Amino acid sequence: MTVPTFAQYNLDAPGSRYALNTPALVLDLDAFDRNVERMADIMQAHGKNLRPHAKSHKSPTIAKAQIAAGAVGCCCATLDEAEVMAAAGIAGILITSPVTTALKLHRLIALACGAPDTMIVVDNPANAEALAARTAAAGIRLNVIIDVELGFGRTGVTSPEAAVTLGETIKALPSLAYRGLQAYGGHIQHTTDPDERLALCRQAHLKIDAVISALAAIDMKPDIVTGGGTGSHAIDAREGPFTEIQAGSYIFMDAEYETVIYRSGTAWPFENALFVQTAVISTNVAGSVTTDAGTKAFALNGPPPRVVSPGLEAATYSYAGDEHGRLHLHDAAHPSIGEVIECVVPHNDPTVTLYGQYHCVRGNKLVALWPVLARR
Repeated sequence: MTVPTFAQYNLDAPGSRYALNTPALVLDLDAFDRNVERMADIMQAHGKNLRPHAKSHKSPTIAKAQIAAGAVGCCCATLDEAEVMAAAGIAGILITSPVTTALKLHRLIALACGAPDTMIVVDNPANAEALAARTAAAGIRLNVIIDVELGFGRTGVTSPEAAVTLGETIKALPSLAYRGLQAYGGHIQHTTDPDERLALCRQAHLKIDAVISALAAIDMKPDIVTGGGTGSHAIDAREGPFTEIQAGSYIFMDAEYETVIYRSGTAWPFENALFVQTAVISTNVAGSVTTDAGTKAFALNGPPPRVVSPGLEAATYSYAGDEHGRLHLHDAAHPSIGEVIECVVPHNDPTVTLYGQYHCVRGNKLVALWPVLARR
């Protein structure tokens, strides 16, 4: 017999938002729905497709909600994510990092056999040849995207000439189907100053244009030019060479994006939708209280969590160990033992992977539990 969780007993009950087993990952569905709709409207206004990145949410349920709003598929950072999305019936998957080891190549071919519209990036002729050998043996064609490096130094061809060399290799391999380019500037997304971010985007656009021209000269003009993210989505959609944008964090927003100025004098069109709940477990130290959410409850590669519980907005959060956090009260009200505190997460993607499910809320009610299925 399956024993229901405490949270399941409280679905749709008044106040059930604050009756969770802390630390808990909380998704405000009203804010989430508005974020999904707003990005869809922005892309439609600029005539661009949206292929949102699943690395932010790792949930087929969320991917389906984005597709229902007009997205053409989803991006996956890892093969593991792609397998989960494909198993859930998600179409239009783009794997945004190269797959190179023998085991992963075997898994990729199995994935492509079941989901033939899957695409994967490649940035090296040797990798293209390995992909082609596997796909030829399996009797399938694999959709490939040439990855272009924009200054982050992570993956991608580093010049138009290298793109042409790779393009010629792909053209000579009949089991590969060339689909276009990926150009993602990870270093651009969290550039705080909007003028600096605009300048970096425009530099990136020039690099992409040069690669497109070089490939067009060998009759390989890309049908798809994919890239961009939440931080650069408006610039890239407005004036970039992209046919589609890969933004992911917009559905949640986090404390890291709160440090980024959207545009001078203009607020972000997206709102905080993802929180971690923690509870007060000790109040014995003057000026602070101890909570049950430490370094195992929040991603560490971002700013501290931001406290949003009413009356505690002036408090600041720090870590006091693996299982413990510390709320520095300053001028905030003093919470009591057992009181539940909500915080905006520091960085969405690596915080989500720490949890097995989203506690989905509307107002003060817990209304659903969505599993986080693609955590690897």
